[in-house]
Amino acid sequence: MKTALTLLLTLLLLGFSITQAQDAPATPADGYIRSTRLGINHISGVEEVTGAARYQKALSLGAGWNRWPIYWDRVETTAGEFNWDGYDRLVTDDLGQGLGIDAILLGRPAFYADDNRIKGLQEPIFADGSDTPSQGKKLNPKNYWVNFVQKAVLRYKPGGELARNQGWPKDKGIRIWEIWNEPDYLPFWSAGIGDYARLLKTAYIVTKQVDPDAQVMFAGLLFGSSDNWLARVLAIYQDDTFHEAYNWYMDMVAVHNYSYPWRSGWLVNVVDQTLIAYKLKRPIWLNESGVPVWDDYPGPIWAKTPVEKQLRATSQQQADFFVQSAAYAYSEGAAVVFFHQLYDDCGNQPAGTDFNYHITPACPGTLCSGDAFGLFRNEAGSVCFSHSPKPGTPRPAAQAYQLVADMFGTGELDNPKVTLLDNRATLITFDRPKTNQRLYVVWNNSLDPVTVKLPVGKDTLDVHTITAQYTLTPDKKGFLELELPQAACDYFPFLQTLDITGIGGSPLILIGKLPDAPLVFNKANLPSLVQPVVSPRTICVPAKPKPKPKPTPEATATPTG
Repeated sequence: MKTALTLLLTLLLLGFSITQAQDAPATPADGYIRSTRLGINHISGVEEVTGAARYQKALSLGAGWNRWPIYWDRVETTAGEFNWDGYDRLVTDDLGQGLGIDAILLGRPAFYADDNRIKGLQEPIFADGSDTPSQGKKLNPKNYWVNFVQKAVLRYKPGGELARNQGWPKDKGIRIWEIWNEPDYLPFWSAGIGDYARLLKTAYIVTKQVDPDAQVMFAGLLFGSSDNWLARVLAIYQDDTFHEAYNWYMDMVAVHNYSYPWRSGWLVNVVDQTLIAYKLKRPIWLNESGVPVWDDYPGPIWAKTPVEKQLRATSQQQADFFVQSAAYAYSEGAAVVFFHQLYDDCGNQPAGTDFNYHITPACPGTLCSGDAFGLFRNEAGSVCFSHSPKPGTPRPAAQAYQLVADMFGTGELDNPKVTLLDNRATLITFDRPKTNQRLYVVWNNSLDPVTVKLPVGKDTLDVHTITAQYTLTPDKKGFLELELPQAACDYFPFLQTLDITGIGGSPLILIGKLPDAPLVFNKANLPSLVQPVVSPRTICVPAKPKPKPKPTPEATATPTG
């Protein structure tokens, strides 16, 4: 205990700090929201210069954050030699547009490979053979990973090498450093849980030594199995002598979710409960979310069977997904929500993948469809998927993102409450005491017509949908009846019990006055369904063959000792 306390005092003297989520840069006077609660993946990229028009599309929707990787193997192509030119341009352009940057440190040069591991990762951080920082202490040249991390942070932190070269103000630079991407997903990380714990720990120590105000993020977790990587890493750190002095080697945690809106809130809760089991609290970011579409190029627009449509959605469902996903995530306390991604770009396909627009599964090449993740369709002449009949135009999800920015991008999101109405409709509410408002987000979970009756008070409410805005006045008793658009089958294969489909019908967002006094709920004034309802419920014909059930990760972890 005395040793740990001594080390903590040393860290404070060195300037180490433990702070909350970093705000995006201050908003320039150009009218864009730049919400600190919202981001978009891959607004720009290192592969080519990003034009002003592409940035403006993201900014016009309300995004405040960009997220992209700094690939180690691209900057250190020869051992000990670093070329940052492409990333210098990318950082300069992003910050020039007033965007915050979630920079992912990712990749491994081939010459530092030790089978599937990183050579030198287990070496001490510092040249004196220890992992303990002190002023001016040199890094161990045999730990190649920490040398890369140090160089990246030194270059791009506020007041760093690039900032000094550009003459930037002292607060301009990168402050969010995400350590890898989806380490719980084998294609991204196969070196095991112990090596990831070491990767994160060493990056944290070096980053904080270079920039005490930096925020180090536990990489976005996919939770594709029951293996809770966060819990397992925390269990490793619990036995580390100095884990408390070093803030458990993480300032924030990220999760990723696709296709199933409910899971966005659930994953935020899983992380929160896992942290609570160790008496910890950290900002949680949903820094990837989305669903690719099948009914628009480059998706498989010929799809007719459930199997062909699985893990994809229509363009309208993609839009509905984001509103529902964001509402779920914010209701569980997510600090920032990202959409993946601005344009289709190349999706998960190799650079150069391209084919003409076609409405049948037959095409000249071996690949006849790709991932249409984007808020916008690719421009003509893009590196991939360059033959959209509507190049560069927005999908409905772009309007959905703008709606989320308008509704959730600023203002309080207090007292969140999620209410399921016979699993046929979902209602999520948030309070804004400063403006005396209550926010209602409601949608139909079923394939059948549903009308809900909500206790909202007697004042007129503003109603927002993805495509329209209007007002509604409650009845004399303070109730409002809403007919909710029906959902459509999306054939998501890993649904919760009683769910008919993953993505609900198009949501409505209402803004009304806060009740003068807390509402005492009883049978007479609860949100309810208007009878009659269709029974039995209409269901989707399942895809065949039916996949194995998706394992459910543990929501909490019990510390040992």
